[in-house]
Amino acid sequence: MSARHPPTGPEGRDPNSLFSGPVHGPLPILLLILTTATGLIDAVSVLGLGRVFVANMTGNVVFLGFAVVGVPGFALAASLAALGGFLLGARAGGRLIARRGARRGHLLRDTIVVELVLVLVGVALLALTPGLPGSAVASVVAGLAAVALGLQNTTVRHLAVPDLTTTVLTMTLTGIAADIRTARRPVVTRPVLAVATMFLGAGVGGLLVLHTRLVWALAPVPVLLATVAVVLTVLLRHAAPWQDAPRPAGARQ
Repeated sequence: MSARHPPTGPEGRDPNSLFSGPVHGPLPILLLILTTATGLIDAVSVLGLGRVFVANMTGNVVFLGFAVVGVPGFALAASLAALGGFLLGARAGGRLIARRGARRGHLLRDTIVVELVLVLVGVALLALTPGLPGSAVASVVAGLAAVALGLQNTTVRHLAVPDLTTTVLTMTLTGIAADIRTARRPVVTRPVLAVATMFLGAGVGGLLVLHTRLVWALAPVPVLLATVAVVLTVLLRHAAPWQDAPRPAGARQ
């Protein structure tokens, strides 16, 4: 008989722990690290690759509209590459979930490894490009980063850790404002930390873009991804309830 998952509150929340409960284990803190990496990546893409979002497709579609009508400073090729890359990554994420979706820890680790490879290729391309990248290189790097984040977004959606999407904050901010008077502390703290880590990543990324080469601004991202991958590899050596997808209510144990 397998271990039963403890009861959770509304929308699958674990009210008993902020970071290390049996339902989600260390996933929240790992997803916060990925949120920081997202802020860094979008700082590089918006400030250095032609005003293009690679994680936030709402913003990217708006930028794409600007580029189509000829607003100066917006790159049509990079925006299209990011949109297409994100969809490709999301499609690949769906295939990965079909194979590994029942094992959340392994799914996230495999996703991060693929992301790491894609971002390292982007770093290598920027390292070979003196100064700001040309339109072709910028589009390729934007596309690679968008594939990585489309894959990440699909995986994180499947993990279903409340308030931690790692890529967008609109509903997170809505939840903070709507629930702050009635929600328990963990329910409020997670989204606040999500906003803070995204802000941190964007701020650090912005400083690096302003004061260093673009390659050095993107370089912290693979370090963060590698850290998450190594932590997961170590944790997965020992079975724990959070590693597997919770069984639906009423399912046989």
